[in-house]
Amino acid sequence: MTAGDRPLEPSSRREQAEVTYARLFGPRDQGAHEDDPELMEILRRFIFGDVFGTGVLDDQTRELITVTVLTCLQTLPQLRAHAAGALATGVTPVQLREAVYQLAPFIGFPRTLNAVSTINAVFTEHGIALPLPEQGTVDDAARYQRGLALQTPLYGTEIKDDLSDLPEPFNEAIPRFLTEFCFGDFYTRGGLTLAQRELLVLCALAAIGDTAAQLGPHGRACLQTGSSKTVVIAALVQCFPYVGFPRAAAAIRAVRDL
Repeated sequence: MTAGDRPLEPSSRREQAEVTYARLFGPRDQGAHEDDPELMEILRRFIFGDVFGTGVLDDQTRELITVTVLTCLQTLPQLRAHAAGALATGVTPVQLREAVYQLAPFIGFPRTLNAVSTINAVFTEHGIALPLPEQGTVDDAARYQRGLALQTPLYGTEIKDDLSDLPEPFNEAIPRFLTEFCFGDFYTRGGLTLAQRELLVLCALAAIGDTAAQLGPHGRACLQTGSSKTVVIAALVQCFPYVGFPRAAAAIRAVRDL
């Protein structure tokens, strides 16, 4: 019976946690001084023993989700550690960068820039030359139509319809900004598949405490782009240690009946 079928025995939880931790960050110095050893032991066993042992996600997906969530929360020391962990699992620098870049429409540019600075420091430490290869595929003339081509099959005209009663020019400008900026500028970029982008955005919405009004549509978009319901739930479970139970549970409830 696997870890995903039943709770791990206490000794196995600790061993599994140490093995997973070593995959991400290298072997832990178990003799190193810790100011709060009990809390850190609870943390390691839960995150790296329980959560990493539950569900169908590979290490690369788990770390991309974790980087996404930590960026949204602006927990930059932990982001720095997990950016290095993501590279250790085989996430490419471009994938890691794209996961952070695409958060700009959801958390704003200042927080995105904080995260970019953090992961760039990790790249430099690892001898990765900056800037990374360009991934943009649109210019100003194409960004609206290319963005609309990605947006419409997943979300229809819901946002445009909902904002149609705003006074001019906002009834036209705000939906257009969403199409051009979120979908045109970011979803059209290389480095991540559409399915990866949607799954990571769903986790971002869970991290920032978004309501079911957004979680539901993005959960459906995850299914439309090829993620199974099992993967969607597993992704939200991966968010649990970082966002806390209330936000993770609310997100799971928002997508469980899709």
